[in-house]
Amino acid sequence: MSSYQVTENALQNKVILITGAGDGIGKTAALEFARHGAEVILLGRTVKKLEAVYDQIVAEGGKEPAIVPLDLEGATPNHYQQLAQTIKEQFGQLDGLLHNAGVLGNLRPFSQIPEQEWQQVMQVNLNSEFFMTQALLPVLKLAPAASVVFTSSGVGRKGRAYWGAYAISKFATEGMMQVLADEYSGSSIRFNCINPGATRTSMRARAYPGENPMQLKTPEEIMPVYLYLMSDNSLKVNGQSLDAQPK
Repeated sequence: MSSYQVTENALQNKVILITGAGDGIGKTAALEFARHGAEVILLGRTVKKLEAVYDQIVAEGGKEPAIVPLDLEGATPNHYQQLAQTIKEQFGQLDGLLHNAGVLGNLRPFSQIPEQEWQQVMQVNLNSEFFMTQALLPVLKLAPAASVVFTSSGVGRKGRAYWGAYAISKFATEGMMQVLADEYSGSSIRFNCINPGATRTSMRARAYPGENPMQLKTPEEIMPVYLYLMSDNSLKVNGQSLDAQPK
């Protein structure tokens, strides 16, 4: 799927929400979705970063994006209900949702994971996705064909020592996707996961400080699978966990 090509206007007239849209993979996805015709909703906690993405999209001639400043760690189900209501009023529907935001925590032995770190990782990587998806289902149903994409990880498929809370949160993300895909099978909403693989991001640099980032794929290079899952070319793909990079 890494070599998948979509047409220039593959996301025309689609409204797509991206979490963690301020930098890294989220920023790149927002820019690429906009370049392919989508109207994007940029969600993140740092307004300055979101505004920079907004400015770039507008400068490139893309449709004017919406900005939603929200810290997923402190957000409540009520915040997500308000978000859903705003999207319904302003856009009428939601065609795509990319759950990209996430936190790493610290790599440490399982026996030494502090409660606060466990709670933070689960809140951002799992709880926020649960409550946001739950709140947005009604506006996703209003789209002719909606796509929800969760971000997975290699350590969310096979556990790895010292990856603790992060790995467990990604196993749970895979499970949530599978439950939703089965529950909504045959409906107008499809649910899938993407494992970005080793990508040149700040989170990767934190996890592997000794690694040469120049040997890694850039976020731009892994975008084909993101574009594919958000486009109507993937209408029959549901319940799958795809790799953004070939094994």
